[in-house]
Amino acid sequence: MSGYGDSPPAETVATVQGRVSFLDRVLQELGMWRPVLISPSMSGRFALPFLLAQGDRLAGFVPIAPVGTKDYTAEQYQRVQTPTLILYGDRDTSLGRQALQNLRQLPGHHVAVVPDAGHACYLDKPEDFHQALLGFLRQLK
Repeated sequence: MSGYGDSPPAETVATVQGRVSFLDRVLQELGMWRPVLISPSMSGRFALPFLLAQGDRLAGFVPIAPVGTKDYTAEQYQRVQTPTLILYGDRDTSLGRQALQNLRQLPGHHVAVVPDAGHACYLDKPEDFHQALLGFLRQLK
């Protein structure tokens, strides 16, 4: 993602609308229509505004302790109709629980907690993570 890790910052993603447009272009270029968007940690800056603006383009949403959940209101979250699996590790006592507190405003969400896993629960306990993810994917239409 632009501006994270060793990638240079880009003005095109400096705004919320720029990040929504960027993610929209990526999905279009990849030919992905109604994908399930998986959003760990820092990707929340891209995924959350996309979910709120264009959630109807997604078949599902899987936030994994994403950043930025405090930036939106309960009313904004409550308008989203995208099936959602809120996922985090039980040892992620800060961001995981903070994200859960905000994201539980999404209608029809499910929560999966990966036992004995930290913030990067998909690395700490990949089998448990994948089991929860696959269970959610099987429930989608």
